Amino acid sequence: MTMIKTRGLTKNFLSYKKSPGFMGSIKALYKRDYITKTAVNSFDLEIQKGEIVGLLGPNGAGKTTLMKMLTGIIVPSSGEILVAGSVPADRNKEFRKRIALVMGQKSQLWWDIPAMDSFLLLQKFYEVSDSDFKERIEEMSTLLDVKDLLHVHVRKLSLGERMKMELMASLLHNPEVIFLDEPTIGLDLVAQENIRYFIKEFHRKNNTTIILTSHYMADVHALCKRLVLILQGKKGFDGPIEEFEQILGREKSVSFSFSETIEDHTHFFENWSPEWNQSFTKVDLRLPQEDLRDIGKTVLEKFPVIEFNTEKMPIERVMKTLMEKPELALGENH
Repeated sequence: MTMIKTRGLTKNFLSYKKSPGFMGSIKALYKRDYITKTAVNSFDLEIQKGEIVGLLGPNGAGKTTLMKMLTGIIVPSSGEILVAGSVPADRNKEFRKRIALVMGQKSQLWWDIPAMDSFLLLQKFYEVSDSDFKERIEEMSTLLDVKDLLHVHVRKLSLGERMKMELMASLLHNPEVIFLDEPTIGLDLVAQENIRYFIKEFHRKNNTTIILTSHYMADVHALCKRLVLILQGKKGFDGPIEEFEQILGREKSVSFSFSETIEDHTHFFENWSPEWNQSFTKVDLRLPQEDLRDIGKTVLEKFPVIEFNTEKMPIERVMKTLMEKPELALGENH
């Protein structure tokens, strides 16, 4: 069952360019030079019920604009969009009862009252029965370990505790589609892990469709099997996370540490995208898998290596390379 479908989805923003100084301000009263910026460009997407999809891209790539169109906050300039069988921009009540938007940088809870009071207001808005309300509060507060904090004023909670309450507020009506926009931003490692575990458990029980945006690749690895990459407003990749990790080729990330600086010999490594530390005693390389043995042997024989590690190309490094050279992804036909 298709829960999210877009075809040719496009969003343009209109702004104007003002000349500097007082005369520029006067001129702008009579004539303005308008600039059109395309934030999302002919974006096609299809997500089935129960999928968890990671939406990745650098700042300014169009992620937030896309999420806002999917939730009905902004209206597309052109194209088609259906979420849970509804046109999001219509913002009808049934649609709002079927989705949830969790934004790590914005709060929907009232700071000066306990979270439970906010939950009771949301219960009435979403028309959740008393029995379902009690059951969900009990289940989620236990899983998130916040039962003792439900009656504490929100402003007195830590950032991690507030984020847990935000999740409870967003999922109280048991939505079919959840949009998670940086849900673990600013949280410590333990809090991040707790939030991920809760999301996985909620998904396992309810088979909810989830779209996640995050700059923490640990979130993506822990939750997503499928990635959608957006670059310059266009879709650059759509497929399994394993394929994304190999988008630059079947390569290995290799790290060499040396007992002394080898600054005078950096030219030897220049063909393998080297990343050096400041003292030139450690280098990270990107090596073709088939050449790993020969190159590794040569480096071990030629330089004073004291440590040698290898792993498959981490998703962080793939993302960094694609941000620097977006044509590598935009040129792919996925």
